[in-house]
Amino acid sequence: MPVWMQALMWGTVAGGALVLGSGIAWLWKVPPRMVSTIMAFGAGVLISALAFELVDEAVEGGGLLPTVAGFLCGALIFVGSNILLARAGAKHRKRSGEQQPNEQESPGSGTAIAVGALIDGIPESVVLGLGLVISGNVSPAMLAAVFISNVPEGLSSTAGMKKAGRSGKYVFGIWGGIAVFCGLASLVGYAALENAPAEMIAFITAIAAGGILAMLADTMIPEAFEEHHNLTGFTAAVGFLTAFTIHRVGG
Repeated sequence: MPVWMQALMWGTVAGGALVLGSGIAWLWKVPPRMVSTIMAFGAGVLISALAFELVDEAVEGGGLLPTVAGFLCGALIFVGSNILLARAGAKHRKRSGEQQPNEQESPGSGTAIAVGALIDGIPESVVLGLGLVISGNVSPAMLAAVFISNVPEGLSSTAGMKKAGRSGKYVFGIWGGIAVFCGLASLVGYAALENAPAEMIAFITAIAAGGILAMLADTMIPEAFEEHHNLTGFTAAVGFLTAFTIHRVGG
């Protein structure tokens, strides 16, 4: 299979986990405490992946300065985008409770939520394509981390959309479209940087890492602690160790 097709395929597979999580939440009423627990696990997985799969490899491949610059840029880009989206009604797009507004309460919030969900998924998908540039193969640890974390993202957000009265057509249209865009983002990450210098690859990789960390702090971690219980922190630690173990075994 051509490498560009692998990038498209793996990005779509990872994005498809959002549809899987969405389907679970749409068909069954998942207890809020379970949603928070799954989200905590997903947050731990992504923290491990961005530390060991993204930042560490960016420094080794392109140096500290491009990595630091890219990381800060990624965080600023995501935070700036999130501020604008929050004003449009998408602040609670990953919350499973009653926080999400409906269209009557906040006109245009449906579009803002869709755009926000897309922005959340792009950095993760781009790095899958970048992994193919660096090594010629998708990173098993990064693919697993993105897939594992996308399931609770889709689950939690869909639970909130359902409570806000969004239709099934709207919900699955969003997640199905985002799965396709994730595949395209992975393809772009590969095609656009196939012959790029190491410093540029490190910079772009770090942008993705900074965006992912900002996304975690702004959207996933608040949901993880929504139904606080004594094992929330431990669950995040298990997620971290799961991704780290996959990284060590896969590497």
